[in-house]
Amino acid sequence: MACTAFSPNLTAREQAHHLYETIPPGLFKAEDAAETIAWRISPEPFALSPKTLDDIVQTGRDLFAFYRAINSLYNRSVRGSAPAFVAAYLDQGKPEYIVRLSRQNRFKQDIPHVIRPDLILTDGGFIASELDSVPGGMGFLGAMSEAYCKIGMESIGGALGIPSGFAQMLRAMTASDLPCVAIVVSEESADYRPELQWLADTARREGLLDAYVCAPQDIVFTEDALFVRLPDGREEKIQALYRNFELFDLLNVPKQELMLYAARHNRVKMTPPPKAQLEEKLSFALLHHPSLAHLWQTELGRDGKEIYRRLKTLFPQTWVIDPRPLPPHGVIYGLDAAGAPVSDWRQLVALGKSERDYVVKPSGFSELAWGSRGVRVANDLTKDEWTEALEASIRDFQKTPRILQRFHKGKRVRQSYFDRERDEVRQFDGRVRLCPYYFVTGTCGDPAQSVRLGGILATIAPADKRLIHGMTDAVMAPCIVSDTGN
Repeated sequence: MACTAFSPNLTAREQAHHLYETIPPGLFKAEDAAETIAWRISPEPFALSPKTLDDIVQTGRDLFAFYRAINSLYNRSVRGSAPAFVAAYLDQGKPEYIVRLSRQNRFKQDIPHVIRPDLILTDGGFIASELDSVPGGMGFLGAMSEAYCKIGMESIGGALGIPSGFAQMLRAMTASDLPCVAIVVSEESADYRPELQWLADTARREGLLDAYVCAPQDIVFTEDALFVRLPDGREEKIQALYRNFELFDLLNVPKQELMLYAARHNRVKMTPPPKAQLEEKLSFALLHHPSLAHLWQTELGRDGKEIYRRLKTLFPQTWVIDPRPLPPHGVIYGLDAAGAPVSDWRQLVALGKSERDYVVKPSGFSELAWGSRGVRVANDLTKDEWTEALEASIRDFQKTPRILQRFHKGKRVRQSYFDRERDEVRQFDGRVRLCPYYFVTGTCGDPAQSVRLGGILATIAPADKRLIHGMTDAVMAPCIVSDTGN
């Protein structure tokens, strides 16, 4: 779809009005049917500089290499040819059936085929605070990109960047020109259904995929194949299943055994693969672990040393809050409290607010590990709250391991938005999270040939908000490239 402005002289106010009329309703938790847009609209996409875009493209390739490397390190750790603590940490807190599932030979080499980091834009570039392999937002960004295109503004990736990238990824997985794909959305993940419905509908409309959104109950199993039951009662055989349900919720997902059986026996291709170890935030801590440096550089491929250097800059310093005692001469590498090396997590209790540039968050296999639910920003907490955050991390290590991560404050930007009550364009001071969506579109070892950037979603939250995420007073918009961009 080429972007052609229907009027060459629209004001910013008129652009915003058209966006309100064009963006599909209910994409982002608009619970009130009368309020179809539950976030602030910017008259224009968020502008990034060519240098920032180049860095983001390179980041996608580096993250592809990272997933391959952490997958290999885990497998080697299980076999005994890499340190045992790698697999031990990545399996920590998971029930045996999840560990067994993730180690099955059928999935051994599989990595997520949709990669989405959360990049915090700072004065010195960007920092990846999260890495999500079961991400929301694909259809949301795709619909927004299409809406801006209709007023003549083509975003990075293009108006169809998300659905075409999603389709190219699934075509590569299935070796089919027009595969039938079921996007299976669980009840726990139901908030994402409207945007994924847009994605499936657009992919079918454009002839990119034969894609359908369904509940797990709508999957039909036979010994030979999986089928999706459509609203009109028809059943279509599927070649691929996109898993939009979390593994911590697996036992609550109807027919999950049948879907996993079909994937295990190659009746259907499944992505993301059912490998909870690839969804752990503590993998950032493993990247920063000094004794693993050589292994990382080896596993990251041909340019391993350079990729490793970039990833150590991209991922903030991170530690697993492991309460097991150290020997008298032991310290936690790279972590100081009041100028002294830390050997006991409770030493951090004494830190004042200005010294607590940290975030505590659950690592992965938990209902608290997504949507910022379990994130505690240390210098926002009272002394008692900070103490309890550390104590909970120590207490819950066996079941819900948590990480301590350096907090990097986002740079301040001036952002325009449309105030509907005043019917005018206004500005506010904000901080930015960038969410690029990368699609793995090839199986070769060369990241440059295997990863496609489908688009970038910017979330600009008011500068006084500590965590940047979708909220009613944040601007959410696709990104464009501009010489005057950030």
